[in-house]
Amino acid sequence: MAKAAPKSFESAVEELEKLVDALERGEMPLADSLAAYKRGAELLKYAQGELAQVEQQVKILEGDVLKTFTPEI
Repeated sequence: MAKAAPKSFESAVEELEKLVDALERGEMPLADSLAAYKRGAELLKYAQGELAQVEQQVKILEGDVLKTFTPEI
């Protein structure tokens, strides 16, 4: 049974972090590890898509010219 799409970028990243942690511990059976890997790939694709949409919105707001971000320290 496929899991539902994440509710937000943040929830996708949170779930992905948990999956990575579980995979790194190496305590899951092989079938569960494969399922976790597949879910992680889905979450990564979702998060990348969300970032691409936000980048496109920023380009529109900035007149299609992305400016270099320099954080104030």
